[in-house]
Amino acid sequence: MNLEIITPDKTIFTGEVQLVQLPGVDGLFEILNNHAPMIAALGKGRIKTMDNDKKLQYFEITGGMLEVFHNKVLVLAE
Repeated sequence: MNLEIITPDKTIFTGEVQLVQLPGVDGLFEILNNHAPMIAALGKGRIKTMDNDKKLQYFEITGGMLEVFHNKVLVLAE
């Protein structure tokens, strides 16, 4: 699935991933391939991604919004 993490200043990440773990307002949750469409509020914490080579990356955020639709994950982060 395609992931894009955007802040008001710049695009932090764009690429294909297998897994995205996000800090929701009520706790951590994960998005996998073919996830149902959803919109969620994000809290302060760390976004964890795993690419197709099983490489992990982490991105710190202070909040934001998430949209999942047709295997595209868009994170509007603060």
